[in-house]
Amino acid sequence: MSDMRICVIEGDGVGKEVIPAAVEVLQALELDLDFIRADAGFEYFQRSGNAIPDETLQLVSTCDATLFGATASPMTRVEGYRSPILVLRQTLDLFANLRPIRSLPGNFSRPNLDLLIVRENTEGLYAGREHREGDTAIAERVITRRASERIARVALEQARAHAQRVTIVHKANVLKITDGLFRETCLQVAREFPDVRVDEMLVDAMAMRLVKDPENFDVIVTTNLFGDILSDEASALIGGLGVAPSANLGARTAVFEPVHGSAPDIAGKDLANPVGAILSAAMLLDYLRLADAGEKIRTAVNCALARGVLTRDVGGNASTREMTRAIIDEL
Repeated sequence: MSDMRICVIEGDGVGKEVIPAAVEVLQALELDLDFIRADAGFEYFQRSGNAIPDETLQLVSTCDATLFGATASPMTRVEGYRSPILVLRQTLDLFANLRPIRSLPGNFSRPNLDLLIVRENTEGLYAGREHREGDTAIAERVITRRASERIARVALEQARAHAQRVTIVHKANVLKITDGLFRETCLQVAREFPDVRVDEMLVDAMAMRLVKDPENFDVIVTTNLFGDILSDEASALIGGLGVAPSANLGARTAVFEPVHGSAPDIAGKDLANPVGAILSAAMLLDYLRLADAGEKIRTAVNCALARGVLTRDVGGNASTREMTRAIIDEL
């Protein structure tokens, strides 16, 4: 069997530390993986005037999977700059964002959690349709039947595989047309899955329930912005953004990334938590049908954490390199 090609985009800030850590863990497994580095990010934009070059898009589309770091997001509009991850999601139609929330060993994590947030990844308020009319700024929230249908199907298939239930999260009581269409479409698709229990909840109620009793949920499916907010909220239950992995899945390729940002305040200081990136690498292996290897990484992460090797964000003092080394030792 020929080597599988993995595109590696470190991006900005701590991405340059946690993505090499994840690659190191993958290399320690001695699988047939060929790593190919590519450029993207705000720093690259400042050098070249392009946040994500065509060569990178081409490489991501032709590789078997991609490991992506974090890129800086300026708070104000910068002419010509668009977030590389948004470009990847929309250009390559990476329509499904999977964010698992699983308990980790350690008192920083709530126990007995194993839920999955399935987020529509290409439209909603992140469709990029914004404009100004004088002192009024307008953003269009785009919801289509096609996108709602396929994200519902992903969520229901995930739930069916694990004999679980799906909760459709929306705000159709206020956003009657856009979320009305999302809700209606999800419920229609659910009829094709009579073996999966399906219920629904308003997004504000779900935000409260995630704090109060997250153990009661299995698979949550929702729109782009709601999924972004709820998944960041849920990551706090298991130790924060530093330990949270994610996948962006399309019909032909997939991009895996830790949920956190570029964290410029700690970049280059060997302080970043590599666990989110390393668990994203485990999801990448699952996608490549190397699930046993993915499980080895998850077990190694859990063993290292259980031994008390913790980075600063979860109450310890291990450096990025020490955390990575501890996980590799457990392999």
